[in-house]
Amino acid sequence: MEKCVIVSAVRTPVGRYLGGLKTMPAELMAAEVMKEAVRRAGIDRDQVEEVILGEVIGTAPDVARTAALLAGFKEDTPGYTIDRQCGSSLQAVVSAKQQLLSGDAEIILAGGTESMSRAPYYLPLTARFEGLRMGDKTVHDSFQFISGYNYAPVGGQQPEKSNMGLTAENVAEKYGITRQEQDAYALDSQRKTARAMAEGKFQEELLPLEVKEGKKVTVVDADEHPKPDTTEETLAKLKPAFKNGGTVTAGNASGMNDGASAVIMTTERKASALGLKPLCRVIASAEVGVDPRMMGMGPAVAIPRVLEKAGLRLEDIDLFEINEAFAAQTLGCLKVLGMEPGSPLYERVNVNGGAIAHGHALGNSGTRILTTLIYELRRRNGRYGIASLCIGGGQGIAVIIENCG
Repeated sequence: MEKCVIVSAVRTPVGRYLGGLKTMPAELMAAEVMKEAVRRAGIDRDQVEEVILGEVIGTAPDVARTAALLAGFKEDTPGYTIDRQCGSSLQAVVSAKQQLLSGDAEIILAGGTESMSRAPYYLPLTARFEGLRMGDKTVHDSFQFISGYNYAPVGGQQPEKSNMGLTAENVAEKYGITRQEQDAYALDSQRKTARAMAEGKFQEELLPLEVKEGKKVTVVDADEHPKPDTTEETLAKLKPAFKNGGTVTAGNASGMNDGASAVIMTTERKASALGLKPLCRVIASAEVGVDPRMMGMGPAVAIPRVLEKAGLRLEDIDLFEINEAFAAQTLGCLKVLGMEPGSPLYERVNVNGGAIAHGHALGNSGTRILTTLIYELRRRNGRYGIASLCIGGGQGIAVIIENCG
């Protein structure tokens, strides 16, 4: 049976909101990692038969095609863009796998890009057909409309808007996850990330970016979101961000960020024919739906589903990368899976920190965590790894890879 492999993986640093990457459009970030992914794979960009990118808050038309042209791919290389919210770029990998195994293509670039710093603002709808007449008008932040709200059906009637942070509060309430537990988890994520950065663990997977702003050129060569000086005391001082008396704060949640990542995928047969060295095999994938009001629980359903497809157990997995949208959400998933802090399997989860420290650039996060997983799995000489994300609107996605090192 033919198998799908990844022969290169690379990501940009994750920029903080309104940070070093704020002036760089998502399509340009994508173009840079696309060129680097091709270079690392040891192929020519003309050999890529399809480009698939994930993006959520975009202003460029079909960012995959736009970025491909900016990156110098030939004009007859098609590309399409996926919006599966936080799971968009991991879905790009899944879609690439499906096309490769069906024989529709032999080499595909998959990835994601997001510039949350450049999210547009909306004028009132009436401005389109009535114009802007006398008086004050409200300008709306598109983030609130595109990814800040979660639509949940109420009694089979009209959907209600539920802020993402409130879904994390719902998880915390249902599973009895305290503010102290969330802060402790967030602190652990920050410490693991700080240690990994100090040890240079992300250097191999990173592509520094040159950002031009007028005549000034700045190089962004490290993740900007981590806060290594975080302490238990600084976290405890933060106020609830989403409701009075709540437990979710800016300190135990992920951030709004910028970044891009890309992988080159092909089949084992094609890789062998071209003399390419695979990094890993893509073994199985699963996508699930969950209650939108508990959207963060997606990985708790997707991970068992993908394990069943692969014929594996939790104990067979050497490393887990579970996107930390919120500490409450991650802890809820770990509790259901039997992997909560203090358990033997917890030591395999987000070993170099997660999105609470790294940041969460929506359409980029899937292949960001996958790229980090690939390099750490190879560094530890592990065999299997899982990348999984919760998804706004109530979904989950998970992918199992097998190290080829």
